[in-house]
Amino acid sequence: MALDFTAVDFETANGFIGSACSVGLVKVRSGKIVETEQWLMKPPAGFDHFDPRNVSIHHITPDMVIDSPRVTQKLPELLDFIGPDVLVAHNSSFDSGVIRAASEASEIPVPEIAHLCTVKLSRKAYDLPSYSLPFVAEEAGHPIENHHEALADSTACAWAMIDMAERSGLDSLLETADHYGVRLGLTSAWQPGDEYSRATRDAQGWLASGHPLPPQDAFNNWPQEGPNPSPNLQADPGHPLYGQIMVFTGNLALPRPQAKELAAEHGAQTASRVTRATTALVVGDGFVPQDLANGRLTNKAKHVLRLREKGQKVTIISEGEFMQMVGGFGLTA
Repeated sequence: MALDFTAVDFETANGFIGSACSVGLVKVRSGKIVETEQWLMKPPAGFDHFDPRNVSIHHITPDMVIDSPRVTQKLPELLDFIGPDVLVAHNSSFDSGVIRAASEASEIPVPEIAHLCTVKLSRKAYDLPSYSLPFVAEEAGHPIENHHEALADSTACAWAMIDMAERSGLDSLLETADHYGVRLGLTSAWQPGDEYSRATRDAQGWLASGHPLPPQDAFNNWPQEGPNPSPNLQADPGHPLYGQIMVFTGNLALPRPQAKELAAEHGAQTASRVTRATTALVVGDGFVPQDLANGRLTNKAKHVLRLREKGQKVTIISEGEFMQMVGGFGLTA
């Protein structure tokens, strides 16, 4: 069996996970990149508001997609490019969820999608201070020059997958996943008339209430900690946040209490300060490898790095990675 797959990365316009405005696609055959595609798209009609927080991350504006086809028109071509391949992505449940939610918003059928997450794989294959894509790409030997540009990110993801397969000594996607103890994810098929996903129901509810997408939060104000909710013990044990003891630092795209609720919903125990029990720190305002060199870190992040130097296993998670893990930028109040 050859190392064949398609790597995917989406950028979204707002808090609705289906609001795709750009996609990068990378086809890999026998461990080699053989074809790439990148498109700008207008999000589905009614879900095409561009939130400033998203624009500040990927720099795609409404004017840039004004002459582009809607994702509605591009979905068949996108699905044809992926074909029967396993979809590989950094936080693959997010990218497969984009396809599912965009299809729901556009009333277009979508087949079942098998996907493999390079976040989960990289946590088994590498020992890094953060498993956000810039750190993983650098470890794989292919640093990202333009993070949050869809083709740059999907290409970096493809190279990381290839590198992890090479380190495993195996030459197929499924064998590599088994080697690292990571299961394939499965996003179910959908067709008009089926029940909508929670993401689409939430987005429709916000629109029906007259809100833009997502709700506008004053993310420039210094965040308040808020309470630390009990973790949801019925959450999926395979989710990367399940069982983590998490602390937040810096500004996120939503209030910190809401971020804690989302983390707890996926089985994490949140805390307000870094201790010897901490296993993960979510860093707002972005986090890239250069931050380690230039000292652009909060006191909590510096504390975590000191703990790592002493041998404590603590992961630093970027804002974008966390938001994707919890399904986008959050619509529920």
